[in-house]
Amino acid sequence: MRVLLLTGFFLLALCGNNFAGKVFFQRDTTRKDTLKAVDLSQKKEALFFKGLLPKSVSKKPADLAIYPATSLQQVLKGQAPGLYVQEPSGEPGTVQQMYIRGLSMPLLSKRDVYQVQPLVVLDGIPLVTEEHPFAFDIQQYDYNRAGPATNLLAGVDINNIASVEVLKDLAGIAYFGPRGANGVILLTSKQAGIKRRVNFNSYFGMAQRPGVNTINGEYENNFRKQFYDRYTPNGRYNEDDVYPLYLSDSLNTAYYGPSNWSDSYYKNAVVYGIHADISGGSERASFRFAVGNVKTGGVADQTGLDKYNAFFNVNMKPLSWLQFSASVNGTRLNRVRNKNLRDRFAQMVYIPDLGAPLSPNKINYDAYLSQFDNGFDNNFNNLVQGQGKLIFDLGDFKFVSRLAIDYNEGFRDLFYPRTLMEGNSYASNYYGFNQRMVFDNFLTYTHLFNQKHLLSAELGQSTQWDTYKYNNSYAYKGVNDFIKINLLESDPNNGNYLNPLAFPKPLVYKFLDRTKQNLVAFYAKGSYSFEEKYTFSLLLREDASSNAQPTSRWLFTPTLSAGWNVKKDLLAGNKFISDLNFRISAGRLGKLNSFDNYAQGPQYTADAGFTGNLTAPGFNAFAVLTRPYTFGWVGYGIPWAYTDQLNVGFDFGLAKSRFRGSIDFYTKNDKNQLIGIPAHAEYGYSQAYEPGMNVNNTGVDLLFSADVIKAGKKGLGWTSTLNFNLNRNRLKALPGGRTELVIGNRFLQVGQPIDQYWLLQNQGIYNADKDVPQVNGKSMTYTGITLHGGDPVWKDLNGDNRIDNKDKTLMGHMLPKLSGGFQNQFSYKNWNLDIDLYFNLGRQLINQEMANRFNFINREGTVAMTSVKEITYWEKRGDYSKYPLYNPWSTVIPYRSDQDLFLENASFLKLRTISLGYDLTPLLKKKGIERIYIYGSANNLFTITPYTGQDPELVDYTGYDTGYGMPIPKTYTIGIRMEL
Repeated sequence: MRVLLLTGFFLLALCGNNFAGKVFFQRDTTRKDTLKAVDLSQKKEALFFKGLLPKSVSKKPADLAIYPATSLQQVLKGQAPGLYVQEPSGEPGTVQQMYIRGLSMPLLSKRDVYQVQPLVVLDGIPLVTEEHPFAFDIQQYDYNRAGPATNLLAGVDINNIASVEVLKDLAGIAYFGPRGANGVILLTSKQAGIKRRVNFNSYFGMAQRPGVNTINGEYENNFRKQFYDRYTPNGRYNEDDVYPLYLSDSLNTAYYGPSNWSDSYYKNAVVYGIHADISGGSERASFRFAVGNVKTGGVADQTGLDKYNAFFNVNMKPLSWLQFSASVNGTRLNRVRNKNLRDRFAQMVYIPDLGAPLSPNKINYDAYLSQFDNGFDNNFNNLVQGQGKLIFDLGDFKFVSRLAIDYNEGFRDLFYPRTLMEGNSYASNYYGFNQRMVFDNFLTYTHLFNQKHLLSAELGQSTQWDTYKYNNSYAYKGVNDFIKINLLESDPNNGNYLNPLAFPKPLVYKFLDRTKQNLVAFYAKGSYSFEEKYTFSLLLREDASSNAQPTSRWLFTPTLSAGWNVKKDLLAGNKFISDLNFRISAGRLGKLNSFDNYAQGPQYTADAGFTGNLTAPGFNAFAVLTRPYTFGWVGYGIPWAYTDQLNVGFDFGLAKSRFRGSIDFYTKNDKNQLIGIPAHAEYGYSQAYEPGMNVNNTGVDLLFSADVIKAGKKGLGWTSTLNFNLNRNRLKALPGGRTELVIGNRFLQVGQPIDQYWLLQNQGIYNADKDVPQVNGKSMTYTGITLHGGDPVWKDLNGDNRIDNKDKTLMGHMLPKLSGGFQNQFSYKNWNLDIDLYFNLGRQLINQEMANRFNFINREGTVAMTSVKEITYWEKRGDYSKYPLYNPWSTVIPYRSDQDLFLENASFLKLRTISLGYDLTPLLKKKGIERIYIYGSANNLFTITPYTGQDPELVDYTGYDTGYGMPIPKTYTIGIRMEL
């Protein structure tokens, strides 16, 4: 019934002649290649009439390929207005996040980060861009997901890409349904052609190690001595204060000797890439085959990424009205991971004695690193995307049927010898896969009446099946370091293969999980254009998700778009205005829940656990059952979340398109979203999920390009392009009519931004007890603890002479208010010079690394992850002089991170790339060579920022700079590109 109503509404819209669009199937008119068919789910020209989407003046993929990036995120950083890329570490192959037009929900965990990522579509295939976060259910820490934890978008070979489009408003994203609600990035691979071509591109270069200032025990001892001199009469605060042994003996060369560990930790690294492809055929059949290899060495901790790509595409046309096309894209990612202590302890779910940190002396540090040679860490991913498509061309009617799949699998086999773990060896094996299969069909009708009225219609159906699975196991205390068995794949011919004897059975832990999600969609689209002056398009969708509750399985969403070519309609005779187009789109689109837990009605997850192991299968061979304190309660009445959006845009061109660009004003309202409301632990769960959270984002996208100096045939040319996004978010509603909510260290308040910090306001130091304010003879307190001399002066906002959460205030922003890029391209004869700048403004972060440095008393000698000191502990970072000398023994913890003392301006301007190229083709004048181009590039050359820490980019979704982000290196490459 729903489908019949949807179809009837669609036909009524067509008969009314009020809605329109563009041709949905497009032939290549530039050459006689009858095999070139536009992928309707990929090309923006085929989705809507050109007047409904903003024009793009950004770089071509061939120019972007000059940057030696390891991931798609790095390639796109600063290239498109509205797209913000977060790169928390320069370690090659690590996960990076993307956000389009702000945040639709507060980021409280890695689950939330997963929920707000945009959809990436490669040749019409919606990719699984990140491993499902359900594996965090068995983890105590969420620094990295179990398994390879590799950025799956590192598998994209930019050399193989013909076009990149970032779709942000409903005119573009509605076609992709609920998965596109956070924005869509379209990637189109280079396709087969009838002319034989051979292309080659290769670069080679070096990533430069950073310059660092190292310190040793003497420096750290002098740093702490100033606190002891000020707050203790005899060099010891009390009998319980035991000075660290590693700092007590000044004759200990392991800590007081040369601090030359950086020579083993930081090293120059080799980077190179090579790509080649061949294509050819006839008008009946054509193909393209491409291969590539990229190796990126990390400059820190011997990390790196090795990538292998292969792509094959074939088109066949056995009949004039029938075409078949197929493509396969395969990638292998090998990642060498870091060896830092935090990630190792989190993986082992075990924290050893932290009484002494790693030695800053190279001899000692090298001896420590050599222990890893007795173990292994094999970490790799295999990725495959493929599709087959039948196209029936019946004149005005066309029918397309397609089957596509995206499959990736990850492996991590790990062994740590007992010398790294206080006499206990450790083994871990992980295997997981993500699979997405899509089957869609659509019928289109296109006709041009009287050379004026372009009418287009489309009816379509899509079904998508997603499966995510992992097997994970780990074990402790093996027989010896020479037996490093795979816990998941033991020899089936051995009678004990299910119970390997190399590790004690009580110390072997195995976990497996699988989740599925199915999507079904029916849609109808009607489009109308009059002389390319007025364009209208209406898209009606009906979507169903298996992750929605049975009472709310289906969601109906409409989208209306319109365009007006002002230049052609009113200003045809104006010579100065060469292009002026007005666009508007409005509508609704559903948003998916990524977890199937929400679809099952009232339930909770039953598990048993203890500190260090969240989920245990039993205790002393007896099964146990407890109510959980992890996932939370899920009830009935959870509807679809959805986004309502309005976009108004203008495209313009002036002075024969010498000046061109677009500007978009938008507002997004993401409604009915789920959030975990803290509940009483005695009920058996820590939170209950309720719908009703609404978040609004408003902003402006600007893209402007100008030919400052119009290039002649051999003269000087200069083209400058500026793009930026200005975004503001506001929390509009919370479930149950609440106006505020406290979740951990986050405070959400209706009417306020969702990316702010909740902090105490620091106003200095109480030099003596008499300086502490008193009311009725009672001194000011912090959460019931009396403040004394040497404690911070925190602002008493409500004037009750007590400092507590009521005196915290929302301030700062985790994401920038303004972000974008500024590119300049110069040309002179055969020379090309490109300069690419990237900037973030109006963003703050918490310098957690500096807070940890000053909070040495509470971090010393405790067995906790917060007490871990990496080898980079012996590196001087930040400005120590800007912080008051508080009493570090005070029980109020004066150097706590939830105060604006550590809140810093993280705005920056970066010179991302300078590239210089020379076209050798005119000099060679040889037949068969279409182009030979040589180039060199220098990347990440400098950063201008007021931030006093390591790098304002190296921060994750929390906005806290923990110091774990490895530096984004300067790289220098030379390369050659040939077209034969």
